[in-house]
Amino acid sequence: MTWNIVTDPLKSLPLSAFMAAIPIMYLFWALAWKRMKGHWAAISAVSIAVIISIVGYGMPAKLALLATFNGMLFGLWPVAWIVVTAVFMYNLSVRTGQFEIIKNSLASITDDRRMQALLIAFSFGAFIEGAAGFGTPVAITAAMLVGLGFNPLYAAGLCLLANTAPVAYGAIGIPIIVAGSVSGIDQMAISQLVGRTLPFLSVIIPLYVVILMSGWKKGWEVWPAALVSGGSFAVSQFLVSNYVGPMLPDIISALVSIVCLTVFLRYWHPKQSWRFADECAGTGCEKLRFTGGQVFRAWAPFLILSIMVAAWGVKPIKEILDQYTTFKFSISGLDNLVIRGGKPMAAVFSWNLFSAAGTAILLAGIFSVPLMGGGAALAANVFGQTIKTLRWPIVSISSILGFAYIMNFSGMATTLGNAFAATGHFFVFFSPFLGWLGVFMTGSDTSSNALFGKLQEVTANSIGVDPVITVSANTSGGVCGKMISPQSLSVATAAVGLVGKESDIFRFTLKHSIILTTVIAILANIQAYLLPWIIPAYSKQAAVVTAAAAKAAGSGGVTALIITVALVLVVMAIALAKGRTAIQTT
Repeated sequence: MTWNIVTDPLKSLPLSAFMAAIPIMYLFWALAWKRMKGHWAAISAVSIAVIISIVGYGMPAKLALLATFNGMLFGLWPVAWIVVTAVFMYNLSVRTGQFEIIKNSLASITDDRRMQALLIAFSFGAFIEGAAGFGTPVAITAAMLVGLGFNPLYAAGLCLLANTAPVAYGAIGIPIIVAGSVSGIDQMAISQLVGRTLPFLSVIIPLYVVILMSGWKKGWEVWPAALVSGGSFAVSQFLVSNYVGPMLPDIISALVSIVCLTVFLRYWHPKQSWRFADECAGTGCEKLRFTGGQVFRAWAPFLILSIMVAAWGVKPIKEILDQYTTFKFSISGLDNLVIRGGKPMAAVFSWNLFSAAGTAILLAGIFSVPLMGGGAALAANVFGQTIKTLRWPIVSISSILGFAYIMNFSGMATTLGNAFAATGHFFVFFSPFLGWLGVFMTGSDTSSNALFGKLQEVTANSIGVDPVITVSANTSGGVCGKMISPQSLSVATAAVGLVGKESDIFRFTLKHSIILTTVIAILANIQAYLLPWIIPAYSKQAAVVTAAAAKAAGSGGVTALIITVALVLVVMAIALAKGRTAIQTT
């Protein structure tokens, strides 16, 4: 028996929207105020959402439970599968000692703290974000900087800030993949538009970081290096995201950035190396303790990973793999039984055993075992330990995807979308802040997209804007919330031995988080109302609607944008000027 979604069950849109927002507000309270562990917060939030869908929206209990189950399955495959295999690859590198060579190869390039921050916090952090994500890069890079002699608070704060640009394509592009799945928008279109937004951030983040850590004068001394670091990353990020796909922009861009900056530093170096005035005693610049062959061998597994994932993204290869190893299961009792807008909603789980990106990563890890100097027994042990370590994150991922699906199938996401649509054309400006809020709550751009991806799509259609703009803005804005997420702060403080100092780092990063999200909001408005031609070809038909909306918005929107940009530049200058003082007084 079918069930029709009712988007205004209380016959009052504000009241219905408030009811629909209760699970989200609870999740915010559980994470930000109660400091509940992520998996318990997710489990309890999805339970509340199921109850509201049944009691408040009149959804049959069987449909509500099956919709949640459908989302949890997607959370396990392919999302959690990618996380497990990516972290397995990293753990294998650590256990075989190859990661020490990688660290030494980076730390031996320069003794200037500003250059070390660019190489490790920005470029190498982006590499780890692309390979593993989910807090791994901040933990690794912050610990590396402390090992080199950085002030622990500086190390944690700078790594959180530097980790902004790559988050959207983290863990082999999972945030983009989830955004496409939840919203129904082609993931390549989302990848392309995010890749036409974040490069602007990628260019400025390196200079932003060095000015923040050393002040305006010392920061501007190294602008050529910051430009090489951020510029090479931004160009690669644009090209890979627009012409290859969402899985490899971070890994390839990070490698290009590391190589370009390393080569540049062979011919250019600051006149005087800069170090913290009150830094802890450290080793400074390390000597390269390994041969070129050893360094190449240590990096080779991640090069193999890049090749494997790129190959898996080639359509003919994917089609061949799918032909024999993809199994589709209709969720009996749910498939086509929920009607939204007169159309039945499909509920089919696709188990693409071989064509999943996680399988490509696993095979890259297996092929790299001999190269790393390990054996089958070691690999099996590392894989088992990885599963054990990630058991609760897996529960969190699965639960939060179940949460997203019940919000979608019950109509709660549509109710919230209709409420946000009441803001009219202002919604485009607020859409990145919705992604920012999601990442703050969940600690994950993936989870934020799962929570708000459908809402962004529904609202955009309601106000006549191409939904790829708002869904992409959710992803891009979300990256700026990573640095203030309680989970990220916990990871950072644990890595540098400052557990309990989360509030200090939070105060340091909050203003920068808001500033950068505002930059993304401005870019989203420019895309929607000033430059609709920038929308990917997948959405050209919808772009016509957006262009019409832009015309209707009139000159008032342009004036508001100019004023906002001016205010952001002023606030950014003040924040950078006071950045060093803020971190030194914590």
